[in-house]
Amino acid sequence: MPQIKIAPSILSANKKALNEEIRRIESYADIIHVDVMDGKFVEPITFPIEDVRKLKTRLPLEAHLMVDEPENKWIEDYIDSGCSSIIIHQEATKNIDDAIALIKKKGAKAAISIKPATSLKTILQYLKKLDMVLIMSVNPGYAGQRFMPEIIQKIKELRKIDNNIDIGVDGGMNVDTVKEVVMAGANVVVAASTIFNAKDSVKAIMELRRVLMECVNKIKV
Repeated sequence: MPQIKIAPSILSANKKALNEEIRRIESYADIIHVDVMDGKFVEPITFPIEDVRKLKTRLPLEAHLMVDEPENKWIEDYIDSGCSSIIIHQEATKNIDDAIALIKKKGAKAAISIKPATSLKTILQYLKKLDMVLIMSVNPGYAGQRFMPEIIQKIKELRKIDNNIDIGVDGGMNVDTVKEVVMAGANVVVAASTIFNAKDSVKAIMELRRVLMECVNKIKV
């Protein structure tokens, strides 16, 4: 299984002090996850390009584009603003091949995300072109939702198909649910409220890391 990675989502961070929030936790994380929403594909509107340009971190920035037709300007804008990885939604475009090609042409990593109700079969044809599959364990749009355990089977199936690709899980991640997803085969954990709503965000990440590594050791045995 690929390396375990923690990707704090700044969706739950203090919007008035994003760089301070990032600076506090970046030594304990692997990726900074930016949830971009257009008010169409999902209801909220978050992290316009102007806000992303202001972000400062030494970690890779990952833009999760929960937007309609991401190939229409979104991909280029967010890569040009410093994002080295782009996640598009299978449900948001009819031109997945074109979107992936554009991401790769711009020199970024490409990933596809699927909603809890979307079949894994809808993205299998693209696997060889992808760096990661992000499986949503909640319906996209808001932080703090409850984890949907039915996505565990998707993780297991995908890991059997491809033992090298990064498999991320986004939604409802905490010290209990991360055990389930990692034991199923996921290696990238996106967490928002569990980290940024905690009294101590650093301790929250460290506890997640501890639990994740315990799971990895069990898998190795």
